[in-house]
Amino acid sequence: MSSSAPPTTRAVSPMAVLVLVCFAQFMVVLDATVVNVALPSIQADLGFEPSNLAWVINSYTLLFGGFLLLGGRAADLFGRRRLFVLGVALFTAASLLNGLAQTPGQLIAFRALQGLGGALVSPAALSIVTTTFAEGPERTRALGVWGAIAGGGSAVGLILGGVLVEALSWPWVFIVNVPVGIVVAVLAYRVIPESRAENVPGGFDLLGAATVTGGLVALVYAVVEAGEQGWGSGSTLGFGALAIVLLSAFVLVERRHSEPLVRLGILRVRSLLASNLVMLLAIAGMFALFYFATIYMQEVLGYSPLESGLAFLPFTVGIVGGSVAAQTLIRRLGIRGTIIGGLLLAALGLVLMARITVAGNYATELLPAMVLLAAGMGLVFVPVTVMATGGIDEADQGLASGLINTSQQFGGALGLAVLSTLAASRTEDRIAEAGGGVSRAQGLEALVSGYHLAFLVGAGLMIAAAVLTAVLVRREHVADIDPEQAVAVAA
Repeated sequence: MSSSAPPTTRAVSPMAVLVLVCFAQFMVVLDATVVNVALPSIQADLGFEPSNLAWVINSYTLLFGGFLLLGGRAADLFGRRRLFVLGVALFTAASLLNGLAQTPGQLIAFRALQGLGGALVSPAALSIVTTTFAEGPERTRALGVWGAIAGGGSAVGLILGGVLVEALSWPWVFIVNVPVGIVVAVLAYRVIPESRAENVPGGFDLLGAATVTGGLVALVYAVVEAGEQGWGSGSTLGFGALAIVLLSAFVLVERRHSEPLVRLGILRVRSLLASNLVMLLAIAGMFALFYFATIYMQEVLGYSPLESGLAFLPFTVGIVGGSVAAQTLIRRLGIRGTIIGGLLLAALGLVLMARITVAGNYATELLPAMVLLAAGMGLVFVPVTVMATGGIDEADQGLASGLINTSQQFGGALGLAVLSTLAASRTEDRIAEAGGGVSRAQGLEALVSGYHLAFLVGAGLMIAAAVLTAVLVRREHVADIDPEQAVAVAA
């Protein structure tokens, strides 16, 4: 097995490293949602057709999700700091180009470039954290901060997007990244030590990289198309089939390559496999809140973009609070118990969201549900990330980081496609039951009914993730992660 390169001999401040990579990760996570509240302004200013507007989001998702695994492994092989800086530079340059875009085609292309930059940053940043902090309490505390950033950044994006669009204009949701990105890229060379996997005899697995990246891009595209065209459409089925072919070819290539891009044996590590499946399901469920609650507040309750963004402020606070509490609960309940408790709390929050009405009351309907969901997800992010990266050889930390980031990104895309399809179908059924022509009030009732179904299915995904954790994770599966914590895990 290849070993990790030793750190440089100059003094390194682990806390400075953590702050720096968290700034970069916050920028990437925030950008996944900050654009949402700017979409109406972008459509009016650049002349987007309604059918093409979603590609401002989808082009970013497509490249980000498709290249995460490649980005993670490339960080191991070519240098984690090097890939981190390259990703930040690419993300920053693309952000500037997005702010200067003059046509729909330019914005979609530059958003894709921005997604590629994010795919290099996220796994490199996480692997830098896991190789900087020793496994155990130190790493758990660091990942607590990371979990707060991962969960809270999405909610902050909605708030910041509303502020920037109303106070300035939509290009600023992109331009705001530029000074932050420049500072992070420059400081990274001074603060972050270089590390990589050494003694790789087989060279870079180019064919494996091509097949897995092509397969993941096709898979994400198929999911995106399913949300827009339907699960039975020719485009969805065609790209789904292409994804299966490419990913199957990838498995064959990896089995025969002397130094594969992904050692398939790593997927036999029960803690890593369980953490990725749990992350996929949990994020799929959480997207029910971000997507449907945002539309509900603006389309049904009549909130402005700024008001709907500020309404998510308690979610950010809840995520941070849950992430901090997770560091203590892991010691008391163990990794397994903390994950299950967090997932059940998040599921309860989504069940409460299914009580929203057309009249709507933020304090009694939205706020309690939002806080419960946020706190639950804060409890989940930390132990899942610990489980995904713990007990893994340092030479594979980039790969493990790429896997968990891929699960998170694909979970969001899949959740959005499935839940939006179910919600739209429920709404259409309610309108059909009303006999065709419906009043605005009846239309809103049908719309909210669709949201109810989405929230309940999201809760079901959380519960399924909790059951999966209970079934797959046992004491011996986390014993190598942190013996002090693992003794608290129920057999």
